[in-house]
Amino acid sequence: MQIALPEPDPGILARRGKIVADLRRIVPGEGVIDHPDELRAYESDGLTAYRNPPLVVVLPETTSQVAAILRYCREEGVRVVPRGAGTSLSGGALPLADGVLLGMSKFDRILDIDFENRTVTAQPGVTNLGITRAVEHAGFYYAPDPSSQIACTIGGNVAENSGGVHCLKYGLTTNNILGLELVTTDGEILRLGGKHLDAEGYDLLGLLTGSEGLLAVVTEVTVRILRAPETARAVLMAFDSVVRAGDCVASIIGNGIIPAGLEMMDKPAINAAEDFCGAGYPREAEALLICELDGPAAEVEHLIGTVTAIARQHGAFFTKASESEEERLRFWAGRKNAFPAVGRISPDYYCMDGTIPRGRLAEVLAGIREMSERFGLGVANVFHAGDGNLHPLILYDANEPGQLEKAEAFGAEILELCVEVGGVLTGEHGVGIEKRDLMPVMFDEEDLNQQQRVKCAFDPTQILNPGKMFPELHRCAELGRVHVHRGRTRFPDLPRF
Repeated sequence: MQIALPEPDPGILARRGKIVADLRRIVPGEGVIDHPDELRAYESDGLTAYRNPPLVVVLPETTSQVAAILRYCREEGVRVVPRGAGTSLSGGALPLADGVLLGMSKFDRILDIDFENRTVTAQPGVTNLGITRAVEHAGFYYAPDPSSQIACTIGGNVAENSGGVHCLKYGLTTNNILGLELVTTDGEILRLGGKHLDAEGYDLLGLLTGSEGLLAVVTEVTVRILRAPETARAVLMAFDSVVRAGDCVASIIGNGIIPAGLEMMDKPAINAAEDFCGAGYPREAEALLICELDGPAAEVEHLIGTVTAIARQHGAFFTKASESEEERLRFWAGRKNAFPAVGRISPDYYCMDGTIPRGRLAEVLAGIREMSERFGLGVANVFHAGDGNLHPLILYDANEPGQLEKAEAFGAEILELCVEVGGVLTGEHGVGIEKRDLMPVMFDEEDLNQQQRVKCAFDPTQILNPGKMFPELHRCAELGRVHVHRGRTRFPDLPRF
């Protein structure tokens, strides 16, 4: 894949000193960062293969400051890239050389906890796990739990529609968001939804959740919280082939069982995780399923027996149910730490994210294995098996010439296969720059143009996060015509690291 960003505007670069000074008047004190050494900390997000220092970083503390920054940037024609904790794995927060990086890390307060309505209202810089920690003393929790939940922020979760191991039963971010406060590019502060389940009118909450910072900047989020289940237990199931494990996943769901979580790891991931944290995984397994069941104790006990029986019917040679909360957490520790664990067995890895129908799981895993042999690169598979969200980790060494390009090509083929079997390009990591040039694999020209018309309705001057998601950028005036011209904004190549 060729990764590129919009050409820097020479006029903006020439006015850098004035722009920095103007921003300092909006956000006084230490809220503006412009020294080249300090900008290095913001030059990439979790997709570290691509780096691009921003023009300037601004760290507002109030919604009125965010509104003033966006109003100023729109008037001056300066591009803006919103950023949360920078844990995005698709390059969604990659800066622009002529753009302001709008960091929301100082929006880090929980504003309201309402147990009667079962809601929490938080600023976007509050971590995902922080919401659960704020309410767990009363027996509540926030269901979406990405593996990076200790660091990723709720604002970033909204931008990417993040999921996690429990999204099979409890949904993605979009299923757990009730209200948003946001700022448009002209500085208008809007509120969508509230503490109630459904908002009237168009589903703007659904539109904004997963919009990857292209439409507006979120400054406040209201989420629903759930009662912690009476009982939660996890079952480990080991198989001698990924095909049998994949068939078991389909059979569990086909039998009407919706686990709280249903995850799969293949042998390279199993052994890496076991070396890293000693979770008790059988090393000889070719595939491991972790199935969590929650609810009343009697129901959980019954479901454990049913799931174990299904696993044995599909050839599981090892099954073990957790007998304590400590053991349940240990089972999950390996899965939650799989990404850093794989980092110990390879100098670099490229984390993919695609979603497929559960019934095609075995077929796609076989295809990934064939690609691995053809490209000469290892792969460790860790994924949300229950909802078909794959996370192949392609192993490579960036110090070896050509290996990053091989990893990119390998990843592109995986995503093309996902679409071919009826899946989609992303499950929770977003499109960003990583999958941007693959969008035509899934959408035709009119689909993409219609999506850009939505962006133009929110951002007519296209200053918010340009260069992300869409392989071609059209002027908003062009998109108003029935027959859209093919003229594109040229993107220069972005250096790889």
